[in-house]
Amino acid sequence: MKATARWSQGMAVVMLAVALMWPCASVNQARAAAEEYLIGAVFSVTGGASFLGEPEKKTAEMIVEQVNKSGGINGHPVKLVLYDTETDATKCNLAVKKLAKHDNVPIIVGPSTSGESLAVVKVAEEEKVPLISCAASYKIVSPVEERHWVYKVAGSDSHVVGKEFDYMKAKGIKKLAVMTVSDGFGASGREELLRLAPEYGIQIVADETYGPKDTDLTAQLTKIREQKPEAIINWSVGPTQVLAVKAWRDLGMRNIPLYQSHGFGSRKNIELAGGGAEGVLLALARVNIGPLLPDNQPQKAVIMDYTKRYADLYKEPISSFGGHAWDAVTLAIEALKAVGPDRAKIRDYLENKTGFVGQHGVFKFSAKDHNGLGKDDLEMVVVKNGDWALAPWK
Repeated sequence: MKATARWSQGMAVVMLAVALMWPCASVNQARAAAEEYLIGAVFSVTGGASFLGEPEKKTAEMIVEQVNKSGGINGHPVKLVLYDTETDATKCNLAVKKLAKHDNVPIIVGPSTSGESLAVVKVAEEEKVPLISCAASYKIVSPVEERHWVYKVAGSDSHVVGKEFDYMKAKGIKKLAVMTVSDGFGASGREELLRLAPEYGIQIVADETYGPKDTDLTAQLTKIREQKPEAIINWSVGPTQVLAVKAWRDLGMRNIPLYQSHGFGSRKNIELAGGGAEGVLLALARVNIGPLLPDNQPQKAVIMDYTKRYADLYKEPISSFGGHAWDAVTLAIEALKAVGPDRAKIRDYLENKTGFVGQHGVFKFSAKDHNGLGKDDLEMVVVKNGDWALAPWK
């Protein structure tokens, strides 16, 4: 009996221990299920490219909030770890290092500009962290053999140049004047303009540059006018694009069509030009022109949903730039949902992702293409009555 009593007492102790441990196990399981999934972000929220970074930040925060309201990713809440680069390549580099090493994020979206993106490619490669840039230069993902961990969602400058040259060729334009800003974005665009022009039978009759902080482009356009071009293309982002429009107007050069880079893709630029942008042409992603798309266009549904949500929340229109963040953050969320917060698995997932319907196109990533877009993902548009309109090809 004594042995039986001791056995009974022992079992009681074991059962009590199990009972005490059960809540702990349940709590640990709940904690594991609720573990946050991190998404790192670096945007130019302030500084010279804030017109890019601010809508990117707003869009990223909007998407994360929507996901969390819907239960997160497989039960995991999403946390956006976002740093403002202040449009400074050095600060951007430090922020990406902090995200990779200190915050230990499984994926990073951004930066906003080509210069910053090119400055952090090496960091992404060294830290083996997938990074989805929101900038345009084709050099961000080329050569792809040296950009194993880097992707981008903005259409490449080569695609935009090709689309605009297609349009010029259709209009019989053979003599072109080029003006570009002397930064990473402008240098990459200028390189592609000069490289591709001969393929389209276009002669570059003037090649002018200017600084990103210049306040007057009259001198450059005066020199261009002397060369009698059949069209002008300005390649920059930010205030200098509006300066180009104003100088073109003030010099009475409207008889020479003015083309802009896709960096002009914000209605704010049209407003800042004060009516002077009428007739300006450029190749733009479809995110800017959702209402103009036919109902059966594959991107229209996601573009119109984003257009409404963003306008309802922030009381302002969308732009190409916020669309970059939509594509990058949505891709990050889809990757986390599919493979969890594993950097290598996320990288592999992105490289094999095809058919992703985004704001800037239907992406087809591959081991040879970490951008997944082409010039067919763009539309030629013209500023008409203070807004975008589809540009007529005939």
